[in-house]
Amino acid sequence: MANIEKKNLLKDIKNIKNNFKKFFFLINKKDNKNYIPENTILEIRSGIGGDEACIFAEDMFKMYTMYFKYSGWKFEILNNQIGNIGYKEIIIRIFGKQAYENLQFESGVHRVQRIPKTESQGRLHTSAVTIAVLPELEKLKIKINFSDIKRETFRSSGAGGQHVNKIESAVRLTHIPTKISVECQEERSQHKNYEKALNLLRYKLYKIKLKNIETKRSNLRKLLISTGDRSVKIRTYNYPQRRITDHRINKSLYNLDDFMKGNIQKMIDLLKKNLKNKNKN
Repeated sequence: MANIEKKNLLKDIKNIKNNFKKFFFLINKKDNKNYIPENTILEIRSGIGGDEACIFAEDMFKMYTMYFKYSGWKFEILNNQIGNIGYKEIIIRIFGKQAYENLQFESGVHRVQRIPKTESQGRLHTSAVTIAVLPELEKLKIKINFSDIKRETFRSSGAGGQHVNKIESAVRLTHIPTKISVECQEERSQHKNYEKALNLLRYKLYKIKLKNIETKRSNLRKLLISTGDRSVKIRTYNYPQRRITDHRINKSLYNLDDFMKGNIQKMIDLLKKNLKNKNKN
């Protein structure tokens, strides 16, 4: 009975993996099975830790953008929410065929252990940020009825001089059926802000679709790539020991300073190797 159950479970796992790949990479009979998306969405959100988590979110943003430059990828900020200090959330689009292939391993909870700049008594704090990495697939294949979108324009806030005060270039889009609202004010052009906001709305709807699928297969979550919603940490950044530990492969590196400057490829390569070995087994 145990052998029969094992055989059935392995078959289910195989089917789920195949469906997972089809969902992410839009593989069909005509598609190349090795298809890799050209653009990738990376979301950084502060977690437990208050202001220190926001500071670490900003540190992670700097780390990844330096990694993008080393890798020869271009990027743009889709949206950000600034905290008292640092970022509460920042969403980035990366342009590069190998971006998702590498960054997919970054999804999950990243924990930091260090003495915050805001700590007056020198105590060690533990904070966390959540990283979510999703492929951008041909406008995410999310069908949107434009009659369901409420469009508003407003004046940008922040840097920009007279342009900020006189021109309503910022755009807010509200998806009426889901009540999801997004806005963009990064560009001086209202048209460009509209395009960015529309992509961001597609991304938000995509996350809902993905979350529904994840709920149905929660018992097999460990077999799949994380969406960044898990509460289990995948990596720890220990500043006193200058150590980075990836808990999925139980591997530690002791080059924290270089790591935070974007030299993260070695860890990614170790994760790739581990995944390859698992697939062989």
